[in-house]
Formats: sequence, structure tokens, C-alpha cells
Amino acid sequence: MDHKDSTDAEKGISSPTSSTPRDSAINVKCEEVDLVKDDERDLVPSATAFPDGGLQAWLTVLGAFLVQYTSFGYINAFGVYQDFYVREYLTDFSPSAIGWIGGVQIFLNFSMGVFTGRAFDRGYFYHLMTASVVLHAVAVFMLSLSHQNSYYQVFLTNGVALGLSSGLSYVPCNQCSLLLNGYNTEKNAALGIAGHYFQKRRSLAIGIISSGSALGAVIHPIMLNKLFNGPVGFQNGVRISGALNVFLLVIAAFVIRPRLPPKASHHRFPIWQWMKEPAYLACIVGGIFCFLGLFFAVFYLQLYAIQHGVDTNFAFYALSILNAASIFGRTIPGSLSPKFGVFNLGAIFTIATGVVILCLVAVKDAAGTAIFAVFFGLFSGACIALTPAMIGNLAKDMSEIGTRLGIYFGIGGVFGLFATPISGALLTSHYHWINPSLFAGIAMVLGGVFYSVCRHYVAKQRGTHRV
Repeated sequence: MDHKDSTDAEKGISSPTSSTPRDSAINVKCEEVDLVKDDERDLVPSATAFPDGGLQAWLTVLGAFLVQYTSFGYINAFGVYQDFYVREYLTDFSPSAIGWIGGVQIFLNFSMGVFTGRAFDRGYFYHLMTASVVLHAVAVFMLSLSHQNSYYQVFLTNGVALGLSSGLSYVPCNQCSLLLNGYNTEKNAALGIAGHYFQKRRSLAIGIISSGSALGAVIHPIMLNKLFNGPVGFQNGVRISGALNVFLLVIAAFVIRPRLPPKASHHRFPIWQWMKEPAYLACIVGGIFCFLGLFFAVFYLQLYAIQHGVDTNFAFYALSILNAASIFGRTIPGSLSPKFGVFNLGAIFTIATGVVILCLVAVKDAAGTAIFAVFFGLFSGACIALTPAMIGNLAKDMSEIGTRLGIYFGIGGVFGLFATPISGALLTSHYHWINPSLFAGIAMVLGGVFYSVCRHYVAKQRGTHRV
């Protein structure tokens, strides 16, 4: 060591090319502290953005649950209305004409999401909820004032007005685009109301919200059948069910509080480019066939059971059995998808739903009705639950998922408009049940086939069959 180095050492100054172990440890520690601070800066906004609990968060979940209960849960009970209209209230009209009422409900419930989803993102949630509550009240109470065999009155109230009411609130409170396997939805939290409050517990919140429509689909048919076919009668029964729904919607409007600011982004998505993707196009075509066949059993099972001599006291519970089984169908396959693949399960359960529909003509008694309701509920519930996950897995970026889902449900809703009238036309006034059963069953099988095509392209792209 020369004189300069020894002098520096004595003064405690390290040369640029040398350092003591203590100095190295200090430098490493300082770098770690800087990294921790950087990480904390990244994590603090997300930690404060998602409380994952608290009174207001759970009240919002309760409100969204009530919206699902009164919107799509009520539409799923249209089979009660279909049966009552065909047999008693609109006897001057064919099942096909009556089917347009349910078809319009399905169309408006899903297709309005193209507009209401964007309005929700822009901060118009309370405008949508207020319009939904008012329209629901107008729809049900004007329906209660309708006259027997006044088709246009029933069509405008039960079909158009009630469908609009459900469509205004269904998508903003719907969470299907958030429950996607492995996706971090933090960057697109405004796609659903649960995303405003939950991150770690988001799946729990979404599960609670989604159970609202399933519970409504179980309770509404029982309640409506008891009211319509009991001493209360149709008009008063509609008023009672409508008053209950409006009361619950008002509660929902008061307890739901969107927390995140409106989105200011103006993304333009290459929609036509997406339609050129073989997997996505196959999924869209499969969805078209599913919308053509999926709601036949939901709308016609009760009428089918009664027409085949099943005791009315039991037939009135057929829809509730179907929808109760659907709860398990929506939850169990989702837990199996990480192991077996969401596309594999989606294709299998869709084809299985079509096969079950084809077996409807073999049902002749109460036991057969119950078995059919259970299997159709299980398989169709899985088909419904897995579809958003399949579309989400086709997205290249998280920001695409909402738009891709909107395209799927928008196109599918248009075909859902015609599905129930087509089934009614095939049924005819002489009740040839084999015709609509074949139509709906084959449509669902074809939907599953196109989902299989979608699965083929995804598996080829990813190099694995577990997709």
C-alpha cells in the first residue's frame, strides 16, 4: 500500500475500487430500503383502493344481490307466466305469439348491456337504478290492470317495460366479467359494482351477488304460482309480487354506493379484428346456438308437465327444482375448471344440456319431470357460469374482457329474442312437443360443438389440452 492509500485508510475514506464488508452491507441495505419504498409506493394505492370489507362494502353487495334477485331472477320465472297465459289468460293467442313476450325480456335484459355498461363506467349508476325502479313499478302495476286476451297490454308491460327495467340494472350490477380464472381485475374494476370494494375477497362477493338471481329463480315461481292459482288471483298476485320487487329495488338503490370515480378513458377496440380470430368467432357462433336453445325448458317446462298430466301442485314446483339445481351447476364446475380446463368443461356441459333437452319427450310423469329438472338445471347452470370464463380467457388484455363479453351477449340477446317464439311456433296449438324439443336440443348440441372448435384453437395455440 502506498502513502496515498494509507492516508485514505487512516481517514476512513474508501477508494472507488475497494470497499469493506461493512460498507457493502450498508450499500445493499440502502438499495433494499429504496426497493421497499418503491414497492410500497406501488402497493399503497391498490391497498387503499380496495377495502375488502366494511359496512358500506357489504351493503353494496347486499344491494347488488337484491338487484339480481328482482331482475334476472324474476325473468327466470317467466315460465309461470307462459303457462298461465297459454292456459287461461291469453287463450285467443298461440304459444308462439305469447313466446314473444319472454323473447323480448331476454333480448332487452342482455342486449342493453352494450349501452348500460358504458353508462355505468361513465358514472351514471344512480340514473340507471332510478330508471330501473320506476320502469319496474310501471311494468308490473300496469300489467295488473291489463285485460284478459289483451295481448298488446301484456306485451308492452310484461315484455318491453319489464325487460327494459331488468336490462338497465342487470349489467351494471352483474359481476360475470370479474369472475375469470386467474385474471387480475384491479385495472378494470368498474366493470361491476363488486369491483369497487373487493380485491382479495372479490370471488366471495361475486358469489354472493350471483346467488341473488338463482335464489330469485327458485322463490319467484313458487310465489307466483301460489298467487295466480289461489284465491288472490292474477291481478292482485301481480301487484303483490310487483310491490315486493319494487320495495327491494328501492332498498338496493339506497344501499349501493359506487366508490371509484368514473372512467375517463376512451378506448377503441379492434372488434372486427377480434371477429377474425377463429377461437373467438367459434365462441360467438356457439353462443348464438345456445341462446336459441337454452331458455326453452325454462319457459315451457311447467306447461309441459301440466299438459302431460302431472299434478299441478307438483308441476308448480318444477321450475324451482330446476333453478335450485342450477345453483350447484353454477358453482361446482367453476371449482373444477383449474384442473380440467374451462373450455373442456364448457363444451362438455353445453352438449350435455342439449342431450337432456332431447330427452324431454320421454318425460311422462312427476318423477321424470323432477329428474329432467335436476339434470337440466345442473348442466345448463354450468354452461351459463363457464361461458364468461371462456370469453375472458380469449382476451389478450384485461381491458378487452368487458367489450368481448358485451359483443357476445349483445349478439346472443338478438337471437334470444326469436328463440321462444320459434319454440312456440313449432309447438303449435296442438302441443307437438317433439318439434321444439328437437330444435332446442340440437341448437344446444351445435353450440357445444362450436365451443369444442374454440377449444381446439386455444389448445393448439397454448400447446396443451388442459384448457
